[in-house]
Amino acid sequence: MSEADAESPAGREEVWIEKYRPERLADIVGQDTITERLQSYVDRNDISHMLFSGPAGIGKTTSAVAIARELYGDDWEENFLELNASDERGIDVVRDRIKSFARTSFGGYDYRIIFLDEADALTSDAQSALRRTMEQFSNNVRFILSCNYSSQIIDPIQSRCAVFRFSPLSDEAVAEGMRHIADQEGIEVTEDGMDALVYAADGDMRKAINALQAASVTGGVVDEEAVYAITSTARPEEVREMVEQALDGDFTAAQSTLDRLLTEKGIAGGDVIDQLHRAVWEFDLDDEAAVRLLDRIGETEYRITRGANERIQLEALLASVALDE
Repeated sequence: MSEADAESPAGREEVWIEKYRPERLADIVGQDTITERLQSYVDRNDISHMLFSGPAGIGKTTSAVAIARELYGDDWEENFLELNASDERGIDVVRDRIKSFARTSFGGYDYRIIFLDEADALTSDAQSALRRTMEQFSNNVRFILSCNYSSQIIDPIQSRCAVFRFSPLSDEAVAEGMRHIADQEGIEVTEDGMDALVYAADGDMRKAINALQAASVTGGVVDEEAVYAITSTARPEEVREMVEQALDGDFTAAQSTLDRLLTEKGIAGGDVIDQLHRAVWEFDLDDEAAVRLLDRIGETEYRITRGANERIQLEALLASVALDE
């Protein structure tokens, strides 16, 4: 797509995570070691079964599609089957759709690719069926499995795959991607706005791109305030202030800050916990105190995920910290 198209009104209506999805392995940022290894497979035109593991928004699906584009060119869509296991969990999917695709002719190519996203959502029976299918059609099909947690994939499948562990993107990689999109779209992003995008993304490029698109809708400058408002993210200094108030023994002030984050800012309790966890080592705490705080954050997060009231659990966490002081 040309820069002129990117700057057109019609271009602005597109979903940017698709518009700016890299089409080649060389264009993927932040995963250089992995993309170099994948490129060597593509250059030899001889890929094995693969397992991509890692958190969301870091390039697993993009890498799989890029491999298909480079291997098959304009024919990539006919030779690439993408399934999402979280939607289609049953054994019938493995037996029917995958086998049907694997059996069909493939017009001059040695093999076709089946990409199974969120494979850790497959049931144990479905994974066992998948293992047998991988054996049965290994002559003309290559499987690429994507998951958040490779430990949820049964060992017989893991042993048949080359495993690639994707890590969260660095702040520099996210910022590089944001600057490229901002240049293409003609958007002015302030320095503090870029820092806010990077902080809110927390290594997730997809989250950063969505935040940039949403913050730029008004047509104004994308600054820190716009990013934090659109992503419902607390400013790091607000989280720091809340914990420091508790550390000083002032529970009332800490509770007031928490109330402002939950009520006025509309931030979810789970997101507050995530930001607390990221900020622990920014406080002037000795190792023992930091470990105690991490232990309490972990206990609070566990209780919230088990269905406890977010506000009560967060206030209990702050009260515990304040009582220690």
